[in-house]
Amino acid sequence: MNILEANNVSKAYAAHRALEDVSIAIPKQSIFGLLGPNGAGKTTLIRIINQIIMSDGGEISINGEKLHPRHIEVIGYLPEERGLYKKMKVGEQLMYLAQLKGLSSGESRKRIKHWLEKLGLTEWAGKKVEDLSKGMAQKIQFIATVLHEPDLLILDEPFSGFDPVNANLIKDEIFELREKGATVIFSTHRMESVEQLCDDIALINKSKKILDGPKKEIQKSFKSNKYQVNYKGQLSHLSSGFSVLESGVLEDDLSQAVIQTQAGQNPNELLSELISKTEVHGFIEIIPSINDIFIQVVQEGQS
Repeated sequence: MNILEANNVSKAYAAHRALEDVSIAIPKQSIFGLLGPNGAGKTTLIRIINQIIMSDGGEISINGEKLHPRHIEVIGYLPEERGLYKKMKVGEQLMYLAQLKGLSSGESRKRIKHWLEKLGLTEWAGKKVEDLSKGMAQKIQFIATVLHEPDLLILDEPFSGFDPVNANLIKDEIFELREKGATVIFSTHRMESVEQLCDDIALINKSKKILDGPKKEIQKSFKSNKYQVNYKGQLSHLSSGFSVLESGVLEDDLSQAVIQTQAGQNPNELLSELISKTEVHGFIEIIPSINDIFIQVVQEGQS
């Protein structure tokens, strides 16, 4: 079942078309990558889901119900533009934000204590937000987003400003939240984390959705019958249908080549051909990365 469905959602600002008939379906308990270049329309869609702005057309439903103000209670939103009250103490700020989400003071204290301990920030509870480093402030904002244990987490560029250690810490927390039942929308124009995090993705470019589906299925659909081969010896005079696209020398007398087969050819045919001509030390199919697919699709859209 899908936790969220957007059907033909559109939004324009004066002469600028921010979204044009965008439809996506987000499976429950998944990590869904909402991808696209800056200005593609991702943040506009997120703001519509959060009811910060209204769409001009189309419909959004959560758990099968048309989007309603009460759905804000099941959403946790971490915007790209971070916003904390700098003069407030960390603990007071989190208490205030937790109670805005409907938590009692007792439950708020319990959850705040848990999260501060979990992210190594207990000693900063009595400090003002302005005394925190950027990374610490980011973690406080993340805590504020998840305190009320929302069913749907929307994280807009959540790793912006994090060093690698803290980025990995937050990634682990995202996985754990998913395991406990949360669904995560992860919006980014950076592809580094998408490979590790996302189950499903949608790519938005110039206000339109141009690609969506399970990440592995999309990667499979973009395969181009290329194989990386590590070998020792000579590699020449391959049968027709096998093309050496590039080759080079590695260490320990090994060489490496990228070979393309024709559509429909079984990889065993290439492997048999190689074994008959050289000493094979490695043989893998080249699967395009999400970053490669992202660049290819965006460039095709510009041509």
